[in-house]
Amino acid sequence: QVQLVESGGGLVQAGGSLSLSCAASLSIFSLKAMGWYRQAPGKQRELVATISGVGTTTYADSAKGRFTISRDNAKSTVYLRMNKLKPEDTAVYYCYAKLGYVDYWGQGTQVTVSS
Repeated sequence: QVQLVESGGGLVQAGGSLSLSCAASLSIFSLKAMGWYRQAPGKQRELVATISGVGTTTYADSAKGRFTISRDNAKSTVYLRMNKLKPEDTAVYYCYAKLGYVDYWGQGTQVTVSS
């Protein structure tokens, strides 16, 4: 099993920046991938960005050029730096980890972008 502890998020004005972090209870090298998804009210959960065990990153089109996913291997922590935030980025952001074929999720953290 993997426990994921998220931090960050909050309220920011459009054009501003926020950072999220997610600490895993296992070594990051034991995970196939970690990343972030988000879910806005009335919408399905969607991919934001992921980073594989070997460091390959994937971004949703909406995140490309604005968001950066990174990790600290020693801390088993993944970060999401979000710049140039838009009101449509408002959502609950969930940390995600894949251990083998099982997906694990954090409790979610609210990001609200005001116009």
